[in-house]
Amino acid sequence: MTKIGVLGLQGAVREHIRSIEASGAKGLVIKKKEQLDDIDGLILPGGESTTMRRLIDKYDFFDALINFGKKGKPIFGTCAGLILLADGIVGQDHAHLGLMDMKVARNAFGRQKESFEASLDVKGIAENFEAVFIRAPYVVEVGETVEVLAKVNDAIVAAKQGHYLCSSFHPELTNDHRLTKFFVKMVEESKNELAS
Repeated sequence: MTKIGVLGLQGAVREHIRSIEASGAKGLVIKKKEQLDDIDGLILPGGESTTMRRLIDKYDFFDALINFGKKGKPIFGTCAGLILLADGIVGQDHAHLGLMDMKVARNAFGRQKESFEASLDVKGIAENFEAVFIRAPYVVEVGETVEVLAKVNDAIVAAKQGHYLCSSFHPELTNDHRLTKFFVKMVEESKNELAS
């Protein structure tokens, strides 16, 4: 069975596990870097990106996460996870993992709309997807190899680059598992490719 981990340092971990299992894969909470060897794909959940980065450093996950991605194993970053994947952050000199060719803005929708829901069309994945945004970031610009999957007004809120997927919103907070199912499919395909 395909095994998908959720980085369990902070954030909506249980909800992601529920969504993974509803999508037909096995979900595992990842608290030690050694566990990355046992999984086929990884979700970086929401939370607070600066806190998550501190915990990633504290538990020596930084290089292990980059190597996981460089091996061709899929990673899905949601909300704060999207910020961790980006190679540029507005107003900051340094990005975090730098795995996706995109620049992001933190808490980008402003305080007056800290949390909201929007019905989105996610290109090739889901129409009328009920997306939950909580103090969400968005993508300001993308490189040539990044495919934009969804926007709110003009702000990019979902994107894919090779085996990396990201969303500004929290797909695990509703019972619509289409985006998680899409990621599970990405993981299954990469697992087959890496095995061959």
